[in-house]
Amino acid sequence: MSAIICGSGLARDCITAVWQTLRSACIASKPAPTLGCVLLLGFTPLAHAFDLQQLSEQLARPQVIHGDFIQEKHLRALPKPLTSTGTFVLAKDHGLLWQLKSPLQQDYRITAQGIARRNGTSWQMLPGKSAGAEQNRLFLAVLQGDSSGLQRDFDLQLQGEPAHWTLTLTPRSLLLKQVFKQINIDGGEVVQRIELQETQGDSTLLKMHNSVSNQPLSESEQLDFAQ
Repeated sequence: MSAIICGSGLARDCITAVWQTLRSACIASKPAPTLGCVLLLGFTPLAHAFDLQQLSEQLARPQVIHGDFIQEKHLRALPKPLTSTGTFVLAKDHGLLWQLKSPLQQDYRITAQGIARRNGTSWQMLPGKSAGAEQNRLFLAVLQGDSSGLQRDFDLQLQGEPAHWTLTLTPRSLLLKQVFKQINIDGGEVVQRIELQETQGDSTLLKMHNSVSNQPLSESEQLDFAQ
């Protein structure tokens, strides 16, 4: 399956050129074109290509997504990963509620305004420059299909089809290269798996499951986003 280098247009131009060359060769073939040529002539280039724009539209389609998550932090100094579990609510035009259940209970809200932590009945904004805040902003951009936001900081490579795809993010800036080696994202209709490979050898694996997109926000969830 061909890789699509998103944002550069090089892959699209290359595939189109190859298709045109093969098509010309098929037309000129004597005495008769092969079965492969007959099939080739019946298709247009990139008719079935799955590109970054289509992925962004697909991920942005659901209004609300509820689901569970398992997060594993793999540290070089530890034989086993640090595991946490919880639930999440992703709401279009609102943001992300990240509700940690174990090993401790703590709720976070990630929106365009920043990261907030639940403190009793209210929300407390966290410093915008913290490492955790940057990772959470990245998660939000990925889950919402914000390709323009991701392309500012990463080179994107997409492989696959709508039902099963992989998006690889390679950092551009020197600052990000000091933190991340690569970020791999897998999914279908929604994001299912995010792996952050850090430069120093540690990694974070986030697996999202039981995702449903047919439930609206509850009254309490609406209130959480409104505060």
